[in-house]
Parts: sequence; C-alpha cells; structure tokens
Amino acid sequence: MVKVAVLCGALLALSACTADNSTNAESATATSAEHQTLRIAAAANLSDVLPSIIDSYQVDHRVSDSTSDKSDLDIDVTYASSGKLYAQIKAGAPYDLYLSANQAFPQKLADNERDRSVQPFTYARGQLALYSATKPLNDFTPASLIDAFTSASFTDNSKISIANPELAPYGASAKSYLQSQKLYDKLSAQKNLIQAENIGQAFQYAHTGSVDYGFVAQSQISAINAKPEQFITLAPESYPAILQDGIIISDKPATIDFTNYLRSAEGQRYFLQAGYLTVQ
Repeated sequence: MVKVAVLCGALLALSACTADNSTNAESATATSAEHQTLRIAAAANLSDVLPSIIDSYQVDHRVSDSTSDKSDLDIDVTYASSGKLYAQIKAGAPYDLYLSANQAFPQKLADNERDRSVQPFTYARGQLALYSATKPLNDFTPASLIDAFTSASFTDNSKISIANPELAPYGASAKSYLQSQKLYDKLSAQKNLIQAENIGQAFQYAHTGSVDYGFVAQSQISAINAKPEQFITLAPESYPAILQDGIIISDKPATIDFTNYLRSAEGQRYFLQAGYLTVQ
C-alpha cells in the first residue's frame, strides 16, 4: 500500500509539473503573439513630425484588437526619399506601411496589387519654403527673390540646394517652381543648383551653410523655430500641390490601427502644428 501511495504521489507530481510547463509554454506563446513590430517606410520630410505622432499614439491609445499597452508594440521607421523607399518595397523590403511625399509612388504600388481594395490615402499636404542660414531674407518677397537670383551679385559661387526631382516630391515641386519663373535651366547651366538625395539632405546643406539657399519643407522650418529673416514660405499656388499619400502594405492590426490614428483629428493636429496645410 505504501508503494502504491508513493507511486500515485509521483504520478500526481509529474502531472502537475507537466501542467505547469504547458501553462508556461502557452503563456509565453500568448506573450509572443501579443508583441508586434510595425515597420514604416517614411518620406524624409516626416522625420520632424512622425516621432511626435508615434509617441502620442503609443501613450494615449491601445491596439484596436488588444487590451495590451503600446509598450508591446515596436515601431521601426526608415526615413529616405520616397523614390528610394518605393524601390525597396518593390524589391521586397518587409515594410507594413509606406508614407510617401507624393501620390505617384503609392498609386504605382496599388496598381500592381491584385487586391484592388488596397488603395492609397492622403494624410498630409506639404508646403515649400526657401531657407538660408547665412543670407537674411526678411527684406525679400518671392518676386524680389527671383530678381536677386538673376542679379549681378548672384555669382557662379552662389549655391542653392534642391532635393533630387526624380526621387523626392519636394524636389520636383521646387523644380516646377523654378521652371515657372524661367530660372531652372539658367541655374542648372550655371551650376548654382546642388542636388541632394532627399529633402532632409537639402535642408542640412542650407542649415550648415554649405549652400547659400535651400528649397526645403516648411515643416523643417517649423521644427527648428527658424527666425522670420531665415525663410520665405512660397505661395501654395506657385508650385504643384504636395499631396502626400500612404498605402497599407500588410494587414496587421497595428498597421490598420496606426493608419486610422494618423488620419484622425488628433493625428492631423500634429501635421498642422508642424507646418503642413489642411488636407481637404
């Protein structure tokens, strides 16, 4: 009888141990399942505003299909020119959400999707500005600035940074602006234009004084609280509207939830504060 009792005790202990291991394994699996990573490919001009939106999203909101805190969600952002990010996505880069600085690249992705329900959405409208850290602009208007660019004092040594028009939508709009003023070909021929890979680099060239002027995003001006004499905000009607579209690449709950927040009144408030125009 004693042997039977010992055997039963051993079996009960083994059963309990097995149950505990099973429970621990299920708990670990559940924890792993709850943890998510959201990978965002974002246009370079968003580097000043997107971090604030992400912080607000993680602090104030919860994943739509979970009650877990946003600390269980990692958000990894890659900033680059819209064209470069588009090429990466086409090559199979594992992004969940693409936030472009134009409408063309997201539409190209949508056109290649078999699932036609995946369509781009407009999340912001950018503004173009001319910025200088070395040449005061407070006495200039856009009209008088054009006169300055064609004056005798504007020599071959004067440099203007512009983002690559082929890859960066802000660069394309800056090029269109200069073309409308019949200046682009002249400045290009004189080698006054310094082409940057993206709008972030164009801003850095101007901000460090490597060039005299830079066509940049108004949001970059707002981010550094630039002095009034350091920039001119160009009239929105003087260049093609910079409508910035995004597109969902994966159907992760976190991707959809973050996209909804980005387009919400709360998310849009950050864009307005950062120097973007209202999305109609």
